[in-house]
Amino acid sequence: MKKNLITLLALTAILFNGCETDFDVTAEWKDITVVYGLISQNDTVHYIKVNKAFLGQGNALTYAQEADSSSYLGQIDVWLIEKSNNQELRRFKLDTTVVYNKETGIFYAPEQVVYKTGFRVPSDYVAKKITYHLEINNLITGKVVSSLTPLVHDFNIETPRPGLQAINFTAESNQRVKWSSAVNGRRYDVTIRFWFDEVHAPARDTIARYVDWDFSTVKSSSVNSGEPMELLYAPSGFFNMCHTLIPYKQGSSFTEDQVLARLVNRVEFLFAVAGDEFNTYMEVNEPSSGIVQDKPTYTNIVNGIGLFSCRFVKSSETPNVKMRVGPSTEERLINEGLKFVKKIGN
Repeated sequence: MKKNLITLLALTAILFNGCETDFDVTAEWKDITVVYGLISQNDTVHYIKVNKAFLGQGNALTYAQEADSSSYLGQIDVWLIEKSNNQELRRFKLDTTVVYNKETGIFYAPEQVVYKTGFRVPSDYVAKKITYHLEINNLITGKVVSSLTPLVHDFNIETPRPGLQAINFTAESNQRVKWSSAVNGRRYDVTIRFWFDEVHAPARDTIARYVDWDFSTVKSSSVNSGEPMELLYAPSGFFNMCHTLIPYKQGSSFTEDQVLARLVNRVEFLFAVAGDEFNTYMEVNEPSSGIVQDKPTYTNIVNGIGLFSCRFVKSSETPNVKMRVGPSTEERLINEGLKFVKKIGN
């Protein structure tokens, strides 16, 4: 009789490579813990997803739809331990919580169990050289699964210039975003976020809204700080992005008919920086353009497989300085047929 030993990663390969769902397994089953988690340094709530490989007879995709096939169901304790220079500062036990909005796919949905805890990364984490250590204790077998991650340090943004009062997207030449790399930062995703207000009928309620203009990833050559980083963009792309993302599509919570007017507000540049382990994992799993399609499995989980890393988001915006939309950009938006009107005082 054929058996199946499928991990979360292997099931993804089934869909993309068209493999059969029945596999011959020569080895006996063993507990394989699959972990995915990020310390999101700007957030106060942190999530870790912990599952297990499963063994059964028949179709692997059928087992994947059963919650108890890949869940530990109270058999593990999950901890995050905050350390400074390898000395423990705080210890957080993660509780199970249910995610209710997982999209339908290989695994059971829309509800899934993840592990959750709440804390804020200390503001002096750089001076204290803080690291976070993940520890998963199996209460049945005694196996300990572990990993650790450093944190991404703050860094300097050169362009747009700090304190810039307004920005326009009407220049004909390409513009530059420039910054210096961060300690422990390897992967930089830059987003221009455009904030605007909408006046909705029938009560003329004003609703704040934003759309994001995302750019391709920029990578530093090392995790050391101070490397000059740069991204070029064509300003005219801003208006193409607005036409694509601003009008409400069918199935949205609102309709275009409800929008009486739109008013420009402000722009901020967001830098989402991933740690070195996260970057390596993404590189290993990027689509292959060569003849050889087999890729090595990357993990930084001890006694398991998966990823544990960090993520830091920095904004060009400060509490005292917000970058408004310049007059020439506002004027063009008014003429673009997107229901923008002149904002008094802009």
